[in-house]
Amino acid sequence: MFPIRDDNPHFLTPIVTYGLIAANVLAWAVLQGFGTEPSLSRSVCQLGLTPGELLQLASPGAQVPIAEGVVCIVTDMPSWFTPLTSMFMHGGWMHLIGNMWFLWIFGNNVEDSMGHARFLAFYLLCGLTAGAVQTFADPASIIPMVGASGAIGGVMGAYVVLYPRVHVHMLVFLGFFVTTIAVPAVFMLGYWFVLQLISGWLSNTAEGGVAFWAHVGGFIAGALLVLLFRNPRLLARHPYYALGPGSPTRSWHRTRG
Repeated sequence: MFPIRDDNPHFLTPIVTYGLIAANVLAWAVLQGFGTEPSLSRSVCQLGLTPGELLQLASPGAQVPIAEGVVCIVTDMPSWFTPLTSMFMHGGWMHLIGNMWFLWIFGNNVEDSMGHARFLAFYLLCGLTAGAVQTFADPASIIPMVGASGAIGGVMGAYVVLYPRVHVHMLVFLGFFVTTIAVPAVFMLGYWFVLQLISGWLSNTAEGGVAFWAHVGGFIAGALLVLLFRNPRLLARHPYYALGPGSPTRSWHRTRG
């Protein structure tokens, strides 16, 4: 299942959401060379979050392969800014497009609930928390972590708290048959969170791959922090706010594909 849109209006122009998408695309172009080498590997090594290097728990000079013929080398001078820069780096085109698509769908309504400045602070804080959780899961890891998934997980956590019954339209692939269904956000995002949680338990962080614990940490952080960052004045006008009188109550249904 893949989300394609939601039935959730927004009132503010989501300039921060647009700006974050632009910043990620710009980083992909300027710092990562649109995914070409050597820019991609260099950016992952230098701007990705490497827990063992940041916490100085890994031996300087240790090497980890990240691509064919390419290794990252642990230094004895950890870069304090990598928890932030790693949030704007990606490992490939699909990694970038997938993250930006989720931010595009869910970011505008969360920004709508907070206002621009609060949303930017919220997003960055969720991303930093996600990186901290992944670091805690394997503090001596020498594998660089990159991607906006943790911060966007926070946006999704906030969305499900604010708008659990808003319908999200999903593209569903059933073999050669493709259709769409609309399900409550709590179903779609809850399913995503449980999948990340199970995958985190089953994954081996020492082998790299997807940073599932960053997704989990970001989602939980977002679900909790939204209670502090939401603006009651902005939410009062929203017809689909979870505590508002206009919240939709209809169950999931099939839509025409």
